[in-house]
Amino acid sequence: MSNTPSRRQFLKTATAGAALSFTAASYAKISGANDRISLGLIGCGGRGYQAHMNGVHPFDKEQNVAFVAVSDPWRVRRERAAARAEQWYGRPARQFSKALDVIHCPDVDAVMIASCDHQHCAHLEAAAKAKKDAYCEKPLAMSMESLTRTCEAVKDAGIVVQMGTQVRSRTTSAGCKKLFESGAIGKVSRIEQCRNSTKPYWYSRLKDLPEVKEQDVDWQEFLLDRPARPFDPKLLMGWYGYREFTDGPIANLGCHFIDLYNYIVGATLPASCVAQGGVFTWKDEHGFTCPDQCQAVWIYPEGFMVSYTTNTANSDGRVLKIYGDQGTIDLTDWTAPTYSAAGARLTTQLPKAPVPVEPVEIPDHFLDWLQCLRNRKTTNAPIEAGYNHSVPAIMAMRAMDTGRRQVYDAATRTIREG
Repeated sequence: MSNTPSRRQFLKTATAGAALSFTAASYAKISGANDRISLGLIGCGGRGYQAHMNGVHPFDKEQNVAFVAVSDPWRVRRERAAARAEQWYGRPARQFSKALDVIHCPDVDAVMIASCDHQHCAHLEAAAKAKKDAYCEKPLAMSMESLTRTCEAVKDAGIVVQMGTQVRSRTTSAGCKKLFESGAIGKVSRIEQCRNSTKPYWYSRLKDLPEVKEQDVDWQEFLLDRPARPFDPKLLMGWYGYREFTDGPIANLGCHFIDLYNYIVGATLPASCVAQGGVFTWKDEHGFTCPDQCQAVWIYPEGFMVSYTTNTANSDGRVLKIYGDQGTIDLTDWTAPTYSAAGARLTTQLPKAPVPVEPVEIPDHFLDWLQCLRNRKTTNAPIEAGYNHSVPAIMAMRAMDTGRRQVYDAATRTIREG
């Protein structure tokens, strides 16, 4: 266990779902089941304050964990998160505007990264170098360079990582996986999702815009490695709508879909991708650059095609299905998936009418991470899952931007036109 995995070893094992190694130093950091694990929260917006804090709270007493430090570029959000920590634990969490200050707190054992998409890799890489375990939101990366560098840092450090693709930890998702592995729907030919709405999700982030004052914001911390420019509260609050800070629906929403079918059917990485999209409907004073219409199609070496589509001008036509030659799994409502003989081209034993997928017990996504912090086992969505949902998204955005088919080279783990 003391050997540090090399870059070559990581490249060989990433898609195989190899268990994360850990060093004696990382294990000693959490020395016993009765020791409290101190958490640092990076990013106190919707994901951090709502999803992460509320996701951990049901288990914080039984797992003996507590939030002790928070960071966010906007003072208002970090004060809100610190106050919640005081309500829960009897003392407020320390507040920082910079993520690195939380990561480098000596008494912080693990961090939860709920920052902006363009910051995920930088924050996770820093956590790895500091030997801090991490829960990191999706999508993991916006470029192959940052993705490879971050994954190598995680593997070298041997930290426990859980990616924020929590849908795979639903009991119904585990049930779909078991059903598929039984061979019930036969060989998969196509997987598709249409995730539609009447308005892009980034508009809802503008609701607090009037409250944002320049003196309350660490503007450089938000920009991070992006080019300097004057303070603009619209970018801070509405970053989900700008390509400089996120890749839009295919990466931000579609990565849940990618991760879910990877989990269910056992796929890892596609062979090729084509994609198109643009801003067709929502042209206004905000100047959002993320596509309000987009579609990506991937071909997998196992011999099936995957399609992801988003329409933000009409919510009709939502679908998420896995098509096999003996039947179909319908996850359009992924909290209540069904299966049936629908569309089967071969003789099938499946019922004609949809039947609910039988759930399979699986730990809650946040609980799984907390348990793995102590037992040092591999999480349900480890760093390999982050690599495997990021590559298809990066391929799609390159295809959309260039108008050219993108090919993934499994031998070199690079993307090229082809």
